[in-house]
Amino acid sequence: MNGIGRAMALCVWLVIGATSGFAQDLRVVTVTRTPFSQVDNGVETGFSLELWAAIAESLGRGYSIERVAEFSEMLDAVAEGRADVAAANISITAEREERLDFSQPIFSSGLRVMVPAGQGPVSVFTVLWSTELALAALVAFGLLLGGGMLMWVFERNAQEYFRGEAREKLFPSFWWALNLVVNGGFEERVPRTPMGRIFATILVISSLFVVSIFVAQITAAMTVNAIQASVHSVNDLYDKKVGTTIGSTASAYMSQRELAHVTYDDLDSLLTSFEAGELDAVIFDAPILAYYVATTGAGKGMLVGSVFMRENYGLALQTGSDLREDINRALLRLNEDGTYRALMQRWFGAQEGG
Repeated sequence: MNGIGRAMALCVWLVIGATSGFAQDLRVVTVTRTPFSQVDNGVETGFSLELWAAIAESLGRGYSIERVAEFSEMLDAVAEGRADVAAANISITAEREERLDFSQPIFSSGLRVMVPAGQGPVSVFTVLWSTELALAALVAFGLLLGGGMLMWVFERNAQEYFRGEAREKLFPSFWWALNLVVNGGFEERVPRTPMGRIFATILVISSLFVVSIFVAQITAAMTVNAIQASVHSVNDLYDKKVGTTIGSTASAYMSQRELAHVTYDDLDSLLTSFEAGELDAVIFDAPILAYYVATTGAGKGMLVGSVFMRENYGLALQTGSDLREDINRALLRLNEDGTYRALMQRWFGAQEGG
């Protein structure tokens, strides 16, 4: 009996130990959102995941991480009880609060606009090198050359300046027409033949239109380019093709403002489309876009305007989760002992959050 009793006691101890160990393993779900959640060389990392690791250590709890493809799938896993905690760049919103609980804010964020790199002020040199102006200059050159040679036909037997073969007088005739258009006259070489005088009068009057066309061409080109490169805030995006991810706070914001936009299933496909030149702008979480333009997106995108629609990130929990108070107390301890600040410095430099 003693042997049987010891065996039964051992079984009870193993069951209790196994149950206790299982209870300590929290199920954490996440989605790739660099620099908050990512996999580097096979290691789960990122600001949110490193913060969670510090929280779990403070609580003395073990955990496992499941990485899913879509943001909505991550939130559904917690709401439906398939995971205990969701950690990434999860904005705390009233809509999400209806089906989830949240920890205290772990990061202070907002939205920002990203446009293709190189969208800066339009210079006169940029316009001067444009195809439209080059074509206009070529047409003007042809008209002046043709006009000069026509004057050569009229005046070659009437005055010394135009006397000679066509090939020899090609440039002098062009120079005469150019001076006539630019200066409005060429006093020392007034046409002497009736046809030459009539044609010269027509050229002088036409010169007013030629100069006006050039000025208008340059002004129009600069105006169009300036309009195309004038994205400074959300208000400049109503005639642009704008993208974000489906179900994001950025999408909700644009829908509320009746700003037409394209949605993508995930961040990778959004950025791929942006890099391919299919989008004029992207609206998304400011820290993620800032990290992108400083790393993989360097030379591809640039941020414009300031952060808007301020929001806080938090850890998402099941409604009524017993973990909420424990996590919040752990966050306070990590903030007091400097762990939180060290993580902020590591991932975002001098930027402050939470």
